[in-house]
Amino acid sequence: MSEKQQNQSYRSIVVEHNRVLIKNSHGENLVGILHETGSRELVIICHGFRSSKDRIPMVNLAFALEKEGISAFRFDFAGNGESEGSFQYGNYRREAEDLHAVVEHFQREQRFIVALIGHSKGGNAVLMYASRYHDVQTIVNIAGRFDLNRGIAGRLGKDFQEKIEQYGFIDVKNRKGKTEYRVTKESLMDRLETDTQAACEIIPLSCRVLTVHGTEDELVPVEDAIEFSKVIRNHTLRIVEGADHEYTKHQTELASIVLNFMMTGLHLSKPSLSCCKTAKFIDSRL
Repeated sequence: MSEKQQNQSYRSIVVEHNRVLIKNSHGENLVGILHETGSRELVIICHGFRSSKDRIPMVNLAFALEKEGISAFRFDFAGNGESEGSFQYGNYRREAEDLHAVVEHFQREQRFIVALIGHSKGGNAVLMYASRYHDVQTIVNIAGRFDLNRGIAGRLGKDFQEKIEQYGFIDVKNRKGKTEYRVTKESLMDRLETDTQAACEIIPLSCRVLTVHGTEDELVPVEDAIEFSKVIRNHTLRIVEGADHEYTKHQTELASIVLNFMMTGLHLSKPSLSCCKTAKFIDSRL
């Protein structure tokens, strides 16, 4: 298909961006934006730590999907963005529950959930979901963290264990000394007690999982992506050379990788997006 034909095809798709509220199991309203193309197929996109539905790459992925005629829903987990609830440092299982509420909402509307996409902490949420619920067969983990014991000292200080035992909480402050969020002992223990490996090992073989990670990710090391490939049975790993945690200069490539993986699984035509670079490909299916 020529570029002119692709553009004409895209213009023929009438897209609406609708604000949707969904109650989670705790009675809190989760706020999201539905990119409605009129398709029965729907992809749900999850943000990362202290992020929101309005950050990249969530927005760009949603627009890339709508360009292919696939509806997308990006939402805020409880305690983040516009959603109700209080922010929690750990909350991995709770966020999987939030995601379950979203999936059930759209399943009641007779939607076919094509895939769950999660960035950073959202990657952990979609993997946790896949280990607990078996109703979505395509999972995309973008820069998720495998070892949840890592990365804590960088945010809370090397003596975080002593501080949390002494005070019961740690206030994380910015460079100006203003408190940005509080980490309670309960929320810290939730993170430390969340076993990512154990969850990944019980994801059923019928579930296809894609992990995408950048070589220049300074928040979550690319080695974590390799660990996912060792324990998830039906897994594909894509390493993007030069990409940082947010894929700041690699948005087009990220969208192309994700869409190609999804379309292949659905036996649909390949997306029209072109990659700006060729990513290293590792197929780790066992």
